[in-house]
Amino acid sequence: MSASAEYLNPSKAARRLGVSPKALRLYEKRGLIVPRRTAAGWRVYGPDEMARAGEVVALRALGLSLAQVARTLAGDAAELEPALAAHQASLEHRIRELARTAERVRGLRSELLQGQAPAADALVELTRREGETTVAFDLPWPWGGERFELRGVRPITFITGPLGCGKTRLAQRIAEISPGAAFLGLDRAAGGVEAVRALMASDAALKARVEAHLTWLAEDGATVSDALVALLCGLEDEVPAVFVVDMVEQGLDEATQQALIAGLRRRGPGARPLFLMTRSSAILDLDAVGPDEAILYCPANHAPPFLVAPYPGAPGYEAVADCLAAPDVRARTEGMQAVMAG
Repeated sequence: MSASAEYLNPSKAARRLGVSPKALRLYEKRGLIVPRRTAAGWRVYGPDEMARAGEVVALRALGLSLAQVARTLAGDAAELEPALAAHQASLEHRIRELARTAERVRGLRSELLQGQAPAADALVELTRREGETTVAFDLPWPWGGERFELRGVRPITFITGPLGCGKTRLAQRIAEISPGAAFLGLDRAAGGVEAVRALMASDAALKARVEAHLTWLAEDGATVSDALVALLCGLEDEVPAVFVVDMVEQGLDEATQQALIAGLRRRGPGARPLFLMTRSSAILDLDAVGPDEAILYCPANHAPPFLVAPYPGAPGYEAVADCLAAPDVRARTEGMQAVMAG
């Protein structure tokens, strides 16, 4: 190793690249990056390894699966054109949104020059995105009817909390009060596989969307299963405006969970809102939460749910981290209930 070159440990390398250490381990597992090793055997990333990792991160940001990234880095650029086209469409959508906001600002400035003070709601609208979703309702039992309001709902909102905290009732209530919402319960696959496949057989467009999503997920390391097909059959339904999913990791192994959340993130900032209940650290990797995602935490003491920022020291961060577990731990404890001493 060159004495003048900078070599970073996995944590610092991940921070500089804007990804989680788990992502780097996944890229290494798939052979996309090969970190160097110190004399003691520790992984380190020098300039060449960081450049390679930067390419991987950029291609992932464009929505490519891990297999597509590997092919692209090997010289096959066939998947780049559709990925760049989708990225261009997303950028143009944002440009149009900003242009409309700028036009509203010009209108308000013009009114000010004429001595007309803008209305309060007009100013509030300037801070909202086009088509922004808001949910507001009185909290159900086990809460005491406190008012709950969530403005500017993100494309992905994680709902988490310990056993018995009421997060399922909160999720169900969000689905009930949100116009055009759908709730995907834990029974989505149990006993309903035939019904799911019959639905796909009767709806060619839905079948095509599910199969395309499955192909991408399989290339990203997912295991195709009835649980995954049933979940995607719900998520690919174009009718609901909002989806609320009970324990999204149900029946999915770790690699499938990692691929699933990566696939859902590639939908972009203009995607319809998803509320994902989870207690899996593969689904909710606190190091990987992006600007288009939010964490809604339900405390064990039935205090009102609140948003938690994804960084250490933020109110509620440690509580969220404590209630998450690796998929193998979740599998061992699935179905167990909390028992309180009498």
